[in-house]
Amino acid sequence: MPARILHFSLDGVRTDGWFERIGEDIGSFAALCEIVGERFVAFSLITGACITALSVDRRNIEASLVDFVVGGADGGGDGDVDPQRLTLGEYRRRLVMALLAEDEAAPAPTRESDAEGLQLHIGVRFLLLAPLYGYVLRSLDVDGQASLLTVTRDGEEERHVLASFRSRLRAHVREELDRAASGANRGVIDLSRVAEAESAADRGDHAKVRQILGAWPAPLAIYLRTPDGQMLAPEARATIARGLAILASACGKLGDVESGDEIFRLAVQYAQDGAMAAEVFRRLGESLLGQQRPGEAVAAFRRAINLGAKGERVWPELARAFVLRRRYLAALT
Repeated sequence: MPARILHFSLDGVRTDGWFERIGEDIGSFAALCEIVGERFVAFSLITGACITALSVDRRNIEASLVDFVVGGADGGGDGDVDPQRLTLGEYRRRLVMALLAEDEAAPAPTRESDAEGLQLHIGVRFLLLAPLYGYVLRSLDVDGQASLLTVTRDGEEERHVLASFRSRLRAHVREELDRAASGANRGVIDLSRVAEAESAADRGDHAKVRQILGAWPAPLAIYLRTPDGQMLAPEARATIARGLAILASACGKLGDVESGDEIFRLAVQYAQDGAMAAEVFRRLGESLLGQQRPGEAVAAFRRAINLGAKGERVWPELARAFVLRRRYLAALT
């Protein structure tokens, strides 16, 4: 006789938007995410690490000092409440090691109304990690031998054995550390890498662009506020603005629209009204057009034209934006 299959809806245990909701109640949240990294701030909350102070090294972000206390894994338990201090690089590594630690899954619940048992079976940390990487948990089917998870990501339905899904989330976490370690390059902004990123963008390899330049925004946002940042030579400003605009475009192509918008704002600040400003606004217009935001795209393209952008690259895109806005006469003109 076949085993009875239990079907659990996960609507009651999903944690969609938990990180964003916490951020709404913390005044310094954006600044903290800018320095530590948004995902690593989320990892801190998941592992129960509470950051109490940051000593920022403006020349080498990885060497910044993080003061924290630990309240226990998954936010519970009697953790080490003694204050600790690590460099930012080591703090990130410690967070990732905590999340990668193997733990034994709790048995599957036997009643469909057992929400707590369902949370423990999937794993609280995995319920919190899933929305950080775009997964929406839909349902769980248990047949006595295996647990099969149904999720959606980018609108596509996927099915995973629960153990495999937990391994996939651990891989995402590991990649986060690899990306931070390789991109940070010990806090040095290597302007020569802009050409490499541009080549990757031309090939359509947007993930490679983010790998090359993904660590730039946080240190550059801080550097811009320093006296050295304000006195930066025009040539260096232009190169930085170009790199940031390429990265922002890549983020948009990869579906990370919010990060792309933030990086474009930083690129505009570096470009000012210099030689690269027209290119930054042209790329911004293209990104907005790709997001079906034609009204904003029109403004960006017009700004690019006023700053001296080449007409053959901007006019056709501006016309497309006007068509999407149903301003056909303007498009024809």
